[in-house]
Amino acid sequence: MGKTKITTKGDGDKVEVKDTDAKVGATSKTLKRKLTSGTLFVDATFNNTKVLFSDKIGNALFWSSSGSLGFKGAKKGTPFAASKVGDIIGEKAVVLGVKDADVVVLGVGSGREPAIRAFMAHGIDITGIQDPTPVPHNGPKAKKPRRV
Repeated sequence: MGKTKITTKGDGDKVEVKDTDAKVGATSKTLKRKLTSGTLFVDATFNNTKVLFSDKIGNALFWSSSGSLGFKGAKKGTPFAASKVGDIIGEKAVVLGVKDADVVVLGVGSGREPAIRAFMAHGIDITGIQDPTPVPHNGPKAKKPRRV
């Protein structure tokens, strides 16, 4: 499924040239714009770690999670899996030309810090860290004590 190019010579003869070496589709999605700063969202739960990178407006550019990398079961919530996720997002951000990023960390899982450290290992500066994790002030009413 290559491209076909038809050229005409000066005397009117048509010559058809088939280009079979042309690529039909790109192997990986490349972004057309360069970005210098963005926002990194880290969602660290007990069971998984999800990382999303967006521009300053909030448009998502790319994401990854421990489960999408092939970790299964309890291994998805480990710091090692979170560092692998941060490493992949850092590589993609460097290709995009990112120099600095804000970080928004949500959740109480063990992958909070390793994901950020792996992201920073690619030479990207962190300008600020925000943690909007909801914290209960008092929580629900406790159960009555059991009478035996």
